[in-house]
Amino acid sequence: MAKVKITETVLRDSHQSLIATRMTTEEMLPILETMDEVGYHSLEAWGGATFDACMRFLNEDPWERLRKIRERVKKTKLQMLFRGQNILGYRHYSDDVVEYFVQKSIANGIDIIRIFDALNDPRNLKTAINATKKEGGHVQAAFSYTTGPVYTLEYFANYAKQLEEMGADSICIKDMAGLLKPYDAYDLVKALKSAVKVPIQLHTHYTSGLASMTLLKAVEAGVDIIDTAISPMAMGTSQAPTESLVAALAGTPYDTGISLDKLNPVTKYFTPLREKYLASGQLNPKALKVDVNALRYQVPGGMLSNLMSQLAQAGKSDQLTAVLEEVPRVRADVGYPPLVTPSSQIVGTQAVFNVIMGERYKTTTKEFRGLVRGEYGKTPVEIDPAFVKKIIGDEERITYRPADALKPELETLRAEIAPYLEQDEDVLSYALFPEVSKKFFEYRKAKKYGLDADHADAKLGVHAI
Repeated sequence: MAKVKITETVLRDSHQSLIATRMTTEEMLPILETMDEVGYHSLEAWGGATFDACMRFLNEDPWERLRKIRERVKKTKLQMLFRGQNILGYRHYSDDVVEYFVQKSIANGIDIIRIFDALNDPRNLKTAINATKKEGGHVQAAFSYTTGPVYTLEYFANYAKQLEEMGADSICIKDMAGLLKPYDAYDLVKALKSAVKVPIQLHTHYTSGLASMTLLKAVEAGVDIIDTAISPMAMGTSQAPTESLVAALAGTPYDTGISLDKLNPVTKYFTPLREKYLASGQLNPKALKVDVNALRYQVPGGMLSNLMSQLAQAGKSDQLTAVLEEVPRVRADVGYPPLVTPSSQIVGTQAVFNVIMGERYKTTTKEFRGLVRGEYGKTPVEIDPAFVKKIIGDEERITYRPADALKPELETLRAEIAPYLEQDEDVLSYALFPEVSKKFFEYRKAKKYGLDADHADAKLGVHAI
């Protein structure tokens, strides 16, 4: 029986989930060499929302962050989260942009790329998988875990088999809302193990209070790698605590080989940081509590806060329960997509409109119409033709891979941003976040040439974090 390996999430998903991705590079650097000695399988250190947040809120270059982490982490693999054809943004990008982003991610220090699609449409993973293989990176293909009529063990096993055939070096169960229950995890891992030969990794969140139990049952079923977060930045909407899992498995056939003594300096380092985030209000105590409604409505933590703020803006905060009850109905209408970026925002916002307007689909968002039209890919369940007609009328539906309609855009983007370019990677920052990156480039230039940097700070709306 093989030892269970651990991926530590504190440098990416843990602080993304708890403090809206506001941990700075300077806060990470002093502990990296110590973390490199722990014996982790990998450190999840990049991707997801970190790219956007670096530029938008922290005035940092995300590429520079990756290079600085890589300089200090010599032994442990670095891992990132990648949204397939969406890369780290919110729309589909042309294949040449996806390929170049993968190339530069690996060139700057990433070893493992976890690639997923919000709709579990394998066509949206194809380019990113092929590019990662070409660059010699490890492809971890992920499926978004959710529940619903179509989501049987057979569905997930078949999808995993398809991902393996596409070139996946490992498969990740991505349980972004903490919906996976312990005994279901056991059955799921067993089904995947009999369907594929590559290693299986489990990523889950503590939101519903089940994560540690779910991980333990997955381990008993033979899962190879689990995602955890060091305890000061664990639980709530984050992951299960690393130390607790290491202790639970110690001395068993699943022993991680990691010692609590080696984890202790990491725990000690992040403890005062946690206190700092609590004191500043960045870490909202609400993010730390168990929310069993996640199991009832399938609403991930980030989506719940979005819904609450949308209702507050409309002066309808008392309608939250009605909106939470509407979310599963909207999700059913559009083919049961997993609720993860961007489908969670699309379904959630539509549910808010349906409740506020007092009539379902009286008003629909551009993104919702796009989802129904097929702009994001194929939904897990075919949408009822009558519903399609109601939402988009006689507009033609997209049945091909959405990115097939996109022309190469890298050279055009490079020309647009030419005056700002200081490194090859800047064109990719601009491709994903045009406005945010331009402001950041202006700020960077001001700092570099000793211009009015204070003015640049003010212009960007940068505030002490």
